[in-house]
Amino acid sequence: MSDDSATITITRTAPEDIGLREIFVSLDGESIAILEHGQSVTRTVRPGAHEVRVHNTLFRKHQTVDLSPGEHATLMTINRAGRGTYSVLAFLGAGPVYLSLNRIDGPTPR
Repeated sequence: MSDDSATITITRTAPEDIGLREIFVSLDGESIAILEHGQSVTRTVRPGAHEVRVHNTLFRKHQTVDLSPGEHATLMTINRAGRGTYSVLAFLGAGPVYLSLNRIDGPTPR
C-alpha cells in the first residue's frame, strides 16, 4: 500500500454471529460484497471520509470512517439474535435478526 492510499476491511467473523441471513455491504454508494458468516471484504481507498453501509434486508446500519494515508480500518458486522428471535423462528420459520456495525481497530465513530 502506498502512502497516498488507505484500506477498509469489513468482516463478519464474530463468534456471536448467528449465521443467518446475508449481509449486503456498500462503500461510498457502491455495492462491494454480500457476506456470509466467516467472510470479509477489503478495499483500498483514498484517504479521507468514506461511508460504509450494511443491511440484512431487515435492518440497516451505516458508519462514516475518516482515514489518514496508510491507515487500515476494520469494521465488524454481526447478525445477532434478539429477544424472541428463536421463538418466532420456531413458530414461523423466520425471525428478526438484528444487525450491528462497529469499528474494531481504533477510533470510535463520530
